[in-house]
Amino acid sequence: MNILETEALGRRYGGTWALRDCSLAIPEGHLVALVGPNGAGKTTLLNILVGLTGATTGNVSVLGGIPVGSPAALDAIAFVAQDMPLYRHLTVADTLHLTRNLNHDFDGAYARARLRDLGIAEKHRAGKLSGGQQAQLALTLALARHPRLLVLDEPTAPLDPLARHDFMATVMAAMAEDGLSVILSSHGLAELERVADYLVLIAHGVVRLDAPVDDLVARHRVVTGPVGEQNDPRWQVVESTAAGAQQHLLVRLQGPNDHVPDGWESRAAGVEELALAYLRESSVPTPLVPVEASR
Repeated sequence: MNILETEALGRRYGGTWALRDCSLAIPEGHLVALVGPNGAGKTTLLNILVGLTGATTGNVSVLGGIPVGSPAALDAIAFVAQDMPLYRHLTVADTLHLTRNLNHDFDGAYARARLRDLGIAEKHRAGKLSGGQQAQLALTLALARHPRLLVLDEPTAPLDPLARHDFMATVMAAMAEDGLSVILSSHGLAELERVADYLVLIAHGVVRLDAPVDDLVARHRVVTGPVGEQNDPRWQVVESTAAGAQQHLLVRLQGPNDHVPDGWESRAAGVEELALAYLRESSVPTPLVPVEASR
């Protein structure tokens, strides 16, 4: 089952395309890292996914073909945004009560037990909690709905390193225990490299990469050779830099077992290194053919 399917999806605001020609088929069970610079179209895609805005062109469905924005989709998807939309004047207890009344299914016992384990007292007002506690409260409200898909739009951006670690540890535990899938938008490439196993990279409203992380790593290498020497014509050069007499190329191979010519050194490319190279590759990018998943 695919948790998200889009075909030629686009969203235009006035004369500007925030997202265009977006075609994805993301399978369930992954923690999907959605990466791109500010204004790339990430939040637009997530807002369409969770039913907060409509598409201008194309088709989109979630969780095996459910229309976005439908009651079935709304019940099965939980969303945590960067601004942690909490009623700051309400106590934690009142927040739990309100959330229970606004949702068909809400596991209050789970939520209270989890907050108790975190040391978050129900008598405290949400606005008086620390940033990390507010993030954990918002995440608890989402997880207590026992969703099939958890969508996170840069929820750790305002948090300190320890709070970010604790937040992501909770997400990973929920994936292991409940089998949910996660789509996480974030600028923290180093953090994503540790937790994500699927990468979608968007730049200028266009999907540039879309594949499992293992397949992307297998199909890219960093190679080093003498400046001026012809590199292998089978390589698609994503980024090229020179240092002295040596040139360093991040290349996309035709196959994971492509031979590196004599006189060249080769090493694996990290996810952060790979993502940054694609983001820098072109100021006016064109779509690439997605990397085929290994069988």
